[in-house]
Amino acid sequence: MINVTIWNEYIHEQNDEIVKEIYPKGIHNCIKEYLENDENFSFKTATLEQEEHGLTEKVLEETDVLLWWGHMAHNKVEDNIVERVQMRVLEGMGLLVLHSGHHSKIFKKMMGTNANIKWAERGEKERVWICNPGHPIAKGLGEYFEIEMTEMYGEPFQVPDPDETVFISWFEGGEVFRSGLCYKRGNGKIFYFRPGHEAYPVYHNEYVQKAISNAIEINCTFYSSSDFQTTGQKSLRLIEICNKLSSVLYYSPIGSKEYIEKEGLFAKHGINVVYQNIDLKPYTQLHLNEYISHLSIIDLMANTGFDSTSEYLTNLTGNMQIDE
Repeated sequence: MINVTIWNEYIHEQNDEIVKEIYPKGIHNCIKEYLENDENFSFKTATLEQEEHGLTEKVLEETDVLLWWGHMAHNKVEDNIVERVQMRVLEGMGLLVLHSGHHSKIFKKMMGTNANIKWAERGEKERVWICNPGHPIAKGLGEYFEIEMTEMYGEPFQVPDPDETVFISWFEGGEVFRSGLCYKRGNGKIFYFRPGHEAYPVYHNEYVQKAISNAIEINCTFYSSSDFQTTGQKSLRLIEICNKLSSVLYYSPIGSKEYIEKEGLFAKHGINVVYQNIDLKPYTQLHLNEYISHLSIIDLMANTGFDSTSEYLTNLTGNMQIDE
């Protein structure tokens, strides 16, 4: 059983008639009512107006994952409560920060930056691309999902480089945004998830609900390869790490398939290899004599700019597959 606490400042829903119509019981209860269908979760909710903002030491001690939604009252959250949440994250509690929570005290404290963005409320379509299809948070979401009308967020997003990027959003106006970011702080895991806005029914979207559910269910620790003392090189080093983690599955780019299968080392050690084979169109790579395929999305943005990246992703349909 995963014990989840959903925190919401709960101000818009009480003071704005449009928001109240969309989320009559509050954003926190909208999320809770969907997730309650999963018997693996146990829930509490907490709001700004409660004593200690509902985040007492006892509540946090009993919380495995804390969801955080805030917008117009970030500065009203008491600093001692922020420090209390921070300590629980460092001890191992998961933190799932939603939408405008990027400017919350707790997220900025965990990031060490101002977490500023570009934004515009134009009521436009958002296409959320799954750029890491093998990640557990992306399970069951396909190649992308769409939100018909929402607020735009744009880069640069002033946060540290994430450990993993799961989602990248494209908006009708041409902007792109890193909308699903994973971090590890101390023993705790943090996931920032952009979709969601008080004036649009984003949290009623089944794909947004699925992504939140997936993020809560993640019960893994992030490691760097440097965390392990290994003696092997190349494939043998990877196999050593897999064995230390009791892993029987390894995700690899398609470019490694030929030599991995020729070696046969993963199969010999009982580790199944899944190859991510994404058929990408060439794009201009500055300072390179020959095109190198299957690099990071950051390479695409750095070489072509945000507008061209947006167009590239828009035309990238029906050509993603995973070979086993």
